[in-house]
Amino acid sequence: MSRIAKTLLPGVITLVALLLAPLPALAQAWPTKPITIIVPFAPGGGSDFIGRFIAQRLSTALGQPVLVDNRPGAGSLLGVEVASKAKPDGYTLAIIATSYTVLPSLYKMSFDPVNDISPVIQLSQGPMVLVANPKVPAKTVKELIEYAKKKPGGLNMASAGQGSITQLAGELFATKAGIKITHIPYKGTGPALTDTISGTADIFFTSTATALQHINAGKLRAIAVTTTKRLPALPDVPTISESGVPGYEAVLWHGIIGPKGMPKEVVERINAEVTKSLGLKETAETLQGDGVAPAGGSAAAFGAQIKKDIGVWGKVVKDAGVKVE
Repeated sequence: MSRIAKTLLPGVITLVALLLAPLPALAQAWPTKPITIIVPFAPGGGSDFIGRFIAQRLSTALGQPVLVDNRPGAGSLLGVEVASKAKPDGYTLAIIATSYTVLPSLYKMSFDPVNDISPVIQLSQGPMVLVANPKVPAKTVKELIEYAKKKPGGLNMASAGQGSITQLAGELFATKAGIKITHIPYKGTGPALTDTISGTADIFFTSTATALQHINAGKLRAIAVTTTKRLPALPDVPTISESGVPGYEAVLWHGIIGPKGMPKEVVERINAEVTKSLGLKETAETLQGDGVAPAGGSAAAFGAQIKKDIGVWGKVVKDAGVKVE
């Protein structure tokens, strides 16, 4: 080796090391302060449960406090809007649910629901359950459709509110089954469930966690589940698609997003840590108690799911003429 090469080589090595240092340094340095996860729903619901569950595990994995900030309003729009406009440094995240993909069809949004966010990871997935008051003379999807056709508009369906995912799941069912139902919107899942149990409403599309104890107590009849696979907690309850309404599917999910422009290394770090948590047996058991299963997957896959569902529910809103006041 020449004298010149020997002289230059240490400097070249140092320069290369300096050029490569910034990328891993970002991932290693983050986080250096507490992280906030905005839950755009009131405390006590499924989204709040999952948000706090993941916050606890991320806090342990990242070595920084992960705080939950409940910001309900406008079907989750208010809280997500705050998150979308936060600084994209990974310190402000948000939990979104399937209902997020309904928002663009119902509200005037100040941000693009696909292009102005950074998808991070899908956390959970699970079905809704089509339940009926035991007095309704139908025990199967086929019988329910026949009953509705004999009494056009005479079948009452409760929902958690105008434009809610519980309404849209029912509207999709009515469209695919070729029946007419009368929608009764309530201010939340609680009152809708109460009136279905009392018989004021005939049917209700609701989460498994909400309905399961009432199904087991005989206060509600489980007609079918809304996913394409049966639910382990209700193995004898068929899916709607296998019960005479092919192609029907309505999946409840939750996921983490952040503002547009989050560093790729930070997104990948959060995704990796959450993936580890979702792979634990205790996580599956905990989520199963809320009627859902762990999901996971890449940030890109979650982004594709969001875009797909916006199209699906947008069509349902348009076809059914759903509007919010």
